[in-house]
Amino acid sequence: MENFGLVNAPTNPAAAAQSPFYLKIPAYIFSIIFHPLFIPAYVTAYLLYLHPYAFAGIQHNRKIFTLLPVVFNTVFLPAFSVFIMKQLGFVSSISLQTQRDRVIPYITSMIFYFWIWYVARNTPDMPKELVAFLLATFLITIAGLMSNIYFKVSMHTMAAGALLLFFIWYAFASSIPINIYLALAILITGLVATSRLLVAAHTSFEIYAGLFIGAACQLIAILIAG
Repeated sequence: MENFGLVNAPTNPAAAAQSPFYLKIPAYIFSIIFHPLFIPAYVTAYLLYLHPYAFAGIQHNRKIFTLLPVVFNTVFLPAFSVFIMKQLGFVSSISLQTQRDRVIPYITSMIFYFWIWYVARNTPDMPKELVAFLLATFLITIAGLMSNIYFKVSMHTMAAGALLLFFIWYAFASSIPINIYLALAILITGLVATSRLLVAAHTSFEIYAGLFIGAACQLIAILIAG
């Protein structure tokens, strides 16, 4: 997804300089913890280990073998691909600071995200919630690539927007209360958006556009997944 390095160099160094130093440190930390590469793995882990019914009756070993392919396809392969691209000179920096640098990583990530969604969709007894979120990650890479033609949309907030809408939908669709997780999703979304502003990695428009696009992709994925 967005920058496969852990953090961006500031898009607007003057704006970054205006942020107090004691706020920049947690902003960078939150940007790392809630990096867009990690969000699909977090959602998968939530459904596997915290939600009581999504994978009810599934043995521990099967849970591990459900989580590992998601981590491999949405974290390791995209990150490793960017590392290789940097070594071969296809991108100027692993932090993908320019729109040009992001084109090939978007396309390669699109392949990995499509594959893990396709596998999940065709796996018996796979919860539709997970299938919908994995489809959303694939749609986000498409939207990110298209948006990248015009501006450097924040993939941090695209992922956060998808996360937020996922939990809003799940709060209404689930038969059990998940208020605490919905509240956490709202908090995470706010922290991510604020962190990207504090480090001046994006303009306000790029951050808000990311939230809107991510939420829209998640909504489309929910409608497709049924």
